[in-house]
Amino acid sequence: MATSDRFALLFDLDGTLLDTIDLLLDCMEFAFAGRAYVPTRAEWTAGIGTPLRGQMRDWHVAEHEVEDVVARYRAHQDAHLERMTRVFPGTVDVLQWARAERIPTAVVTSKGRGMTERSLRHVGLLDAFDTIITADDTTRHKPDPTPVQLALSRLGVAPTRALFVGDSTHDMHAGRAAGTFTGAALWGPFSRDALAPTQPTHWIDRLHDVPTVTEALRASRASTI
Repeated sequence: MATSDRFALLFDLDGTLLDTIDLLLDCMEFAFAGRAYVPTRAEWTAGIGTPLRGQMRDWHVAEHEVEDVVARYRAHQDAHLERMTRVFPGTVDVLQWARAERIPTAVVTSKGRGMTERSLRHVGLLDAFDTIITADDTTRHKPDPTPVQLALSRLGVAPTRALFVGDSTHDMHAGRAAGTFTGAALWGPFSRDALAPTQPTHWIDRLHDVPTVTEALRASRASTI
């Protein structure tokens, strides 16, 4: 049951809290090497934030080949994850601030549980969140609102008392469909022009601005978006 006086912060992971985009693009190039069709980095970036298998199918990987290509992707990720995963400036400060303010937090990612926990463990943030929603927790994924709704349910917070911060159009669509405020992270790989059609409720230039936006929303006690 949602508790009306609580406000929650939800975050996407890759491109929002963790600087992993170069890793994900390297994994794509390794997985697609030698194939007839290789998406460009810009094309692959547009799909980041959605489940991996779906991305493969979008780029002409036949159904009987999907698992092999996914395995190549994950093998490269497994070999290079720690070397190419770091937090964006402000990540630790914002999460420490939220904990001090007793603001519940969640990760909502399309990454699988294993790689999510390994990534967060590597940067020392595995225990920094009240709940973590991964691709393994739902059958529907961003831009569908189901993962966001599950996070809100676990936190016991109404959607109109939550801000979902993400770098992708998929995050913004999922948050809007779930009824949360949406914060478009402008430090990720998606440009303002790419994000503008999703009509985020807030533009956030840097992670250190999240507390200011959050405090304004907490004070407003807005019931509609």
